[in-house]
Amino acid sequence: MKICTLGRTGLQVTQLGFGAMEIRGPRVWGGRPVTDAQAETILNTVLDAGITFIDTANDYGLSEERIGRFISRRRDEYYLATKCGCLLKDAGDHDETPHIWTHDNLLRGINESLARMKTDYVDVLQLHNPSVEQVEQNGLVEALKEIQASGKTRFIGISSTIPHIATFIKMGVFDTFQIPYSALDRAEEDNMTKAAMAESGTIIRGGIASGATSAEKQSGRRWAAWQKAKLDDLLNGMSRTEFILRFTLTHPHLHTTIVGTLNPAHLADNLKAAAEGPLPADIYAAAKRRLTEAGERPAPA
Repeated sequence: MKICTLGRTGLQVTQLGFGAMEIRGPRVWGGRPVTDAQAETILNTVLDAGITFIDTANDYGLSEERIGRFISRRRDEYYLATKCGCLLKDAGDHDETPHIWTHDNLLRGINESLARMKTDYVDVLQLHNPSVEQVEQNGLVEALKEIQASGKTRFIGISSTIPHIATFIKMGVFDTFQIPYSALDRAEEDNMTKAAMAESGTIIRGGIASGATSAEKQSGRRWAAWQKAKLDDLLNGMSRTEFILRFTLTHPHLHTTIVGTLNPAHLADNLKAAAEGPLPADIYAAAKRRLTEAGERPAPA
């Protein structure tokens, strides 16, 4: 796999990372049932494949706990990122995931996350999608820096989107940005470049468009964009998922994309696609042109 430097962190990460939300279990956001054996298998298969970047969050159900139980003994093999500002709240038959933007909740979150994952530190601690106002009014950057000074995180980051991300990039304080992006969700395409040019690391979520082209998800805006752009004409033997993943990986300012799965066979397919590398230049240019003409384009600056 291609190795990239995660911006000014200097961390050498595999361009294909792993998003651990898929092992959260059924109590959060309608997740599928996941046995401990399934979680143990996929986490260790990820590391056995050489993937070096794992992303989770304090409100991803059982995800952090399972990382601690099943791969904490292999902690020196991967970089670990989690998110703060969120929490799990028992609501009977499911868990709610409210965000509380206070100094105390950020400290509670990192302490809980470290205990769950059986580690003394995370490599990246990210604010979990706050607004600019929430960050500024609640001293969240100062709280992150306090946590960093304590040694509980090496670097600080933020998961963000339009319209807030432009301000966060200009602030110059975040070592990494987690950004949604794929061929079928190009709004943040230019913000990836801006973040990287500011020497921040880019962590891309949704890099396979949340499975929008799979048979069970052929509906909604993303599938409509695929059809309107007639991207099937450009596959040249690739599966749709391979095409979307390689489109994501072709962006010159992508450092790692956190693709989640529970299925080792799907992981193997993603690894194979990543090994093929970027799309050929002519196919990439044609895909961007077709998508733009279909209305799927970067958001205006």
